[in-house]
Amino acid sequence: MENFRKVRTSEEEMPLPFPDLPPDVVEMKVKEGSKIRNLMNFAMAQMELKGRRQIVFSGCGRAVTKTITCVEIMKRKLGGLHQVTKVHYKTVLEVWENQEPPPNGPAQNLTVHKNVPSICILLSRDPLDPNQTGYQPPEPRHEAGEDTSGSSAKGLKRLLPPSREELLPKKLQVQVSNSPRGSGTTTGQLD
Repeated sequence: MENFRKVRTSEEEMPLPFPDLPPDVVEMKVKEGSKIRNLMNFAMAQMELKGRRQIVFSGCGRAVTKTITCVEIMKRKLGGLHQVTKVHYKTVLEVWENQEPPPNGPAQNLTVHKNVPSICILLSRDPLDPNQTGYQPPEPRHEAGEDTSGSSAKGLKRLLPPSREELLPKKLQVQVSNSPRGSGTTTGQLD
């Protein structure tokens, strides 16, 4: 493969795996190089400003983790969203071109078919069928002042380590050696 370079990559187009979606549903196609900030700005504007009820995030290969990150951010910012997750494999075609073609012939191309993991996540303000595979209900909302010691780190207080003064004892015994054998002991008080 050292004499080949990748010249083209194309993904297999697949319909969204969710039945009964409105025709104008927004699909956020997350790519490996996508910026989370840009994706979230657009998705939040669609849900908050344009009043969309549903949005789909999809990604494959190395973009799967970024897709999940976007969904988790959206769920925390908006709250009350129902979720359905579908995982499958998608075929990706890579075309590689030989950099050192044979002297009397045309350049040779190599086509590689890869099956890569892919994820589609539907977020909805409206309730979804809880019996379908991959369904997650909305996280319960916590009222102000309520104990949030569950999985959410928001509102948790960390205990601080004791101060240096609390760690030092009130009385400190110091051994003072007048001779090489070290026989003298002095007791002092720290304030």
